[in-house]
Amino acid sequence: MTDRWAPPLPAMPAPPPERAWRRLPVPPGYEAQWRRLIDAALEVGMGPDSLVEEGMDPIVAARDWKPATVALYSKVARYGGIALPTVRTPEPDPQTLELRPLSQIRSEDPEHLRTVAWCALALGWPGTVGQFRSLRRDQVHPTARRVVVRTEDGEWSVPGALTAWHAWESCRARFPALADSPWVLPALRRGPGLASAVGAQLSTQALQVTFAKHAVRTAQQLRMTAPPSRREWAEALAVQYLTLSYDSYRRLALAGGAEPVAPRGAVRAKRSAARAAREAEGHRS
Repeated sequence: MTDRWAPPLPAMPAPPPERAWRRLPVPPGYEAQWRRLIDAALEVGMGPDSLVEEGMDPIVAARDWKPATVALYSKVARYGGIALPTVRTPEPDPQTLELRPLSQIRSEDPEHLRTVAWCALALGWPGTVGQFRSLRRDQVHPTARRVVVRTEDGEWSVPGALTAWHAWESCRARFPALADSPWVLPALRRGPGLASAVGAQLSTQALQVTFAKHAVRTAQQLRMTAPPSRREWAEALAVQYLTLSYDSYRRLALAGGAEPVAPRGAVRAKRSAARAAREAEGHRS
């Protein structure tokens, strides 16, 4: 007998949402996403039964989830035994985008340097937010020409990231808590949690917010500094950066030819790259 979701009998009321969620098994490999799905559902008072009856719309409205996020959590719900319809994950839009401005140093601010190093590494090692959250400094090895990332899954060579990496390492060397931290992307300040500390491991949500802020600030910088001859280009790029998430950044890096480091997004990236190549060929002919 399995603990999968089943609708309540007609004459029996559904159990309270929190108790109903506790009865379901956690999908292996999706523990964090499952917890966030439950938190979002409980926020609007939904248990598994009401999620099936009403769908994801109440949660989407409350959390303002994007289509890719809806597709992800619908999949997680199905893995947990909840009979939701399949939602197709949208392709990256745009399919290609200039990403280098996000990996360029503009100031000596520690948060800026940390995010620039992250973006520079992700162009050659496009890990998920969770993978970057767990990436340790002893897994990143700068050489004379490039940065090498070594994990249990293999080795990746990242050209073009040396300047950003050395700038971030030089910055954190000035602060003992950051210098002693084993994480590539450590916390720069204490958060609300009791275990939070400078140099501690950042949460997934904190990293996502950090990237979004960096993208918006880069958009503002592009608009302010573009010469007259490039203002149209800068404005178009800034518009895309204003809503850019790290997940989209990663998919765009994959579509641009970066070697996958995780299955998630790799297939869609290959489809996007193939479609872009076909369109380019069509324009030439």
